[in-house]
Amino acid sequence: MDETLYPATTASSANATVDAQSGLSWPAVAAGAVAAAALTLLLVALGAGIGFSSISPWSDTGISASSFEVGTGIYLVIVGVMSSAVGGYLAGRLRTEWVGIHTNEVFFRDTAHGFLAWAFATLLSATILTASIAHLANGVMAGAAGVSAQTAGNASEIYIDKLFRPGPASTQATAPATTTESNANQTRTEVLRLWTADFAKDQDLTASDKAYVAQVVTARAGLSPTDAEKRVNDVVTEAKAAIDKTRRGAAKLSFWLTAAMLFGALAASLAAVEGGSLRDGTWNDRVLTPRPI
Repeated sequence: MDETLYPATTASSANATVDAQSGLSWPAVAAGAVAAAALTLLLVALGAGIGFSSISPWSDTGISASSFEVGTGIYLVIVGVMSSAVGGYLAGRLRTEWVGIHTNEVFFRDTAHGFLAWAFATLLSATILTASIAHLANGVMAGAAGVSAQTAGNASEIYIDKLFRPGPASTQATAPATTTESNANQTRTEVLRLWTADFAKDQDLTASDKAYVAQVVTARAGLSPTDAEKRVNDVVTEAKAAIDKTRRGAAKLSFWLTAAMLFGALAASLAAVEGGSLRDGTWNDRVLTPRPI
């Protein structure tokens, strides 16, 4: 038998052994993801405490609303980077050692471990930790806005109150005598339904509904038709401005969350490479480049 066949046979056996090795260590990914999710909840709870201590209902105390929004966004990015980096590092450090794998392939696999740990942690947070995080975040935002839970439940009631507020020249004695308390409540309920339905569809009162509401305001608040129409327009404008402010706030929060997730994915991938390199003993001079095994 030709002896030159033996090296080929040995090489084939080594390749078969290498190919049989799993390129993904799920226990390491799961461990990193759980650690990242738990750290995220911890940091969010800490951020909620900081947020409560930094806001105040008194004037000239606490931070402004704009500073609070920016600070919240920056803190979300910091939370995403820190928790994802820890999870990615654990995923890379705890994975099994690959023998006979090219250094570039090891670099890729470590990056994939970090990314998968971040993705798993994100899904875990979205399914299990959403209720806790939402409760903490809503508490901070409610404190910053100075709005109680009952008021936030139906904001339309506030604008109806402003519509039917008695005018400067109006008193309880000048209220229409023919209007009973039951009819007044019925009229208020009718206007509230019109307001809710119109704003749900077009975020504004229709022309016919606006004219009708102005007539009701004239009778209920003791205003002239011109003043009643002006009040209706002012209240509608105020409501639309509040809706626009809420929309812009939600958009900013979405952008901050996107940035936090992107930076978190990057941090997890890089940290996994560091953890894997330390696992294999190839982290030389802390340079993030593939090195020969």
